[in-house]
Amino acid sequence: MKKYIFSALALLFAATSCDGISQNSSNDYPNEVIEAIMTRRSVRSYNDEPIADEIMDKILECGIHAPNGMNAQRWEVRVVKSQEWIKDATEAWKNSMPADSPMAKQFEDPSFKNMFRNATSVVFIAHRPGPCSQIDCGLMAGNMMLAAKSFGISSVCMMGPIGFFSTEAGKPFRETLALPDGYELLICVGMGYSDETPETPERHYSKVKYVK
Repeated sequence: MKKYIFSALALLFAATSCDGISQNSSNDYPNEVIEAIMTRRSVRSYNDEPIADEIMDKILECGIHAPNGMNAQRWEVRVVKSQEWIKDATEAWKNSMPADSPMAKQFEDPSFKNMFRNATSVVFIAHRPGPCSQIDCGLMAGNMMLAAKSFGISSVCMMGPIGFFSTEAGKPFRETLALPDGYELLICVGMGYSDETPETPERHYSKVKYVK
């Protein structure tokens, strides 16, 4: 443990300037948590291997251990692993979309499988609107994605598909989620085993400043 702490401090001092932080090019991460954070990517192509229930259970457990305002836990989580549900929801979504919609262009992509960026499992996060509830759900999703990464499972966080479930075409699928009264779908996280290796996007280190 001590060697991890000293390594982390050394990395921090090496990467920090008097005005802000600077990029460290080393891939020698001091511990598994930092490695998961630094190597997680949003994935949009997955193979068909399912996520084992015991692994998904641990991912969800990490999610509900996210910090939340006043420990109100104003969230509800639903997990869909049924390929039939995902397929049927995607077909209903496609049929409800105008042919000239910009989003309809993705259907022409031969790699298109479903509306959840081709993920094999989908975690829906709903909230009961109130102070901090949106932030709390974002923190929950972050915990889940990092936990998934630690198991070698990729993910992508989405808000785009959520709008469909408030339409008439999407209502039957929303009802199967059996959310309590007063709860609204906020975000969903697609998960699965990656079939691609996305490049690391540029991060703007100059946007971080120390206030002295």
